[in-house]
Amino acid sequence: MTVELFLQTVVNATYAASYMALIAVGFVLIFGVMGVVNFAHGELYMAGAYVVVALYADQALPFFVAVAAGLVFVGLLGLLMELALFRPLRDNPLGGLIASIGFLLILQTIAVLGFGVRMENVPPSTQDKIVFLDGAVLTYQRLYVILAAVGLLTALWLFLRKSKFGWALRACAQDREAAVLQGMSINQTARLAMFIGAALAGVAGALTAPLVSPTPFMGHSVIVTAFIIIIVGGLGSLEGAVLVAILYAFVHTFVTTLYDGTLANIVGLLLMLAVLIVKPTGLFGAKERA
Repeated sequence: MTVELFLQTVVNATYAASYMALIAVGFVLIFGVMGVVNFAHGELYMAGAYVVVALYADQALPFFVAVAAGLVFVGLLGLLMELALFRPLRDNPLGGLIASIGFLLILQTIAVLGFGVRMENVPPSTQDKIVFLDGAVLTYQRLYVILAAVGLLTALWLFLRKSKFGWALRACAQDREAAVLQGMSINQTARLAMFIGAALAGVAGALTAPLVSPTPFMGHSVIVTAFIIIIVGGLGSLEGAVLVAILYAFVHTFVTTLYDGTLANIVGLLLMLAVLIVKPTGLFGAKERA
């Protein structure tokens, strides 16, 4: 591998790690607070991408206005899911999982009816790029994803540790019954977790829309990747989700560059199996208390 190819692969992996971390952290936050596996999380990513298709590619609104709209719209979509699906099934995790699969199919159908099954061509918001000394290239479009991921995940980390609402989210994730006894509202924390988790997936889809050619079924591979990341990182561990997203992105990108994408997917699954054999709770997961 030449120096140029190595640096370009590092750049590509950093971009991939950024949007994967946004998606995985949102997934973990919803699971940690609400105790439900949201199978429609990949479709929330897809919904964010299609907001950019509708507002930026079709209506020619400024790109970052469309991205902001995608964040808010998908966050509100998450609130709808919490109210209509997950709250009535709060004591039935399996029911919530099945309901999320149904909502997944509804979102896919809406996307097909509204945009068709073709791949959408979303023009980049800028042609500017950074060229490193050895020839590796980082486009501004990818740089936006990296900067947004760093900024949003840092803001979330500060919010969870410095604010009253953040403490409530962490308390509910650690012990819901104890949090209720302390006067915390389960409904309020569930709404907040769902909005933030969905919004993170939505903004990831919105920012990457010019880079991935959106389709109604683009959430499939995303949800599989998110599952691998959170299982390896440890269920409920936000830090684990971020670190494993970086590790997975680098492994997957380098294997894809050197060999092919199919082998990279196999390596990712083998990595998950190896971690589960050695540490069934994941790298950063804790054992369930009796």
